[in-house]
Amino acid sequence: MTLTTINLAALGDTINLSTEVTGTLPTGNGGTGSTATTFVNAASNVTGTLATTNGGTGATSFAPGKVGQVLNTINSSEAASSSSTYATTGLNLNITPTATSSKVLVVVTQAGVGKNSSNTKCQLKLQRGTTDIHQFDSDAGYNAGTASNYVGSSSVCYLDSPNTTSATNYRTVFASSADSSNVSVNTNSSDSTITLMEILA
Repeated sequence: MTLTTINLAALGDTINLSTEVTGTLPTGNGGTGSTATTFVNAASNVTGTLATTNGGTGATSFAPGKVGQVLNTINSSEAASSSSTYATTGLNLNITPTATSSKVLVVVTQAGVGKNSSNTKCQLKLQRGTTDIHQFDSDAGYNAGTASNYVGSSSVCYLDSPNTTSATNYRTVFASSADSSNVSVNTNSSDSTITLMEILA
């Protein structure tokens, strides 16, 4: 006779699943379908590639230098100054790195840069927060014989190491090389852009 059903009431006892049951409990009955009693340590005993269909990425490793995130913004508000003290251009963007070892590649095009006096130049800096990290133009629009002169745009591509996982602001600032002589950015509502790329370590 083959016993297909166990009636615990008839047996008058209980079954200890940890010591009195062997074999495989199908998934349809709440089991795993496996006869194994131990499980794999994924941290130390798994190698190879986990396919995307199984929840993986399909990659065997993540090499340094990969781009973790890309952010971009555009500013077209004209700004002018006649001071040699640096002021914000209005072009700025925040990024929150995922690791302190990440670098941030900053790509800026400051458009509509120029001046309206022959004795001055438009000076441009890149800042992280309020800290200068790169002077990318010191004589934009300069032409000694021309009072009004616009260079169109000035650009920079700078790799920074912010060493933080906090929100970090990058911005451009500008100044006139000679007080009382006017310089400007985003002239005629030109579009300036800033792109931030997190480069994974």
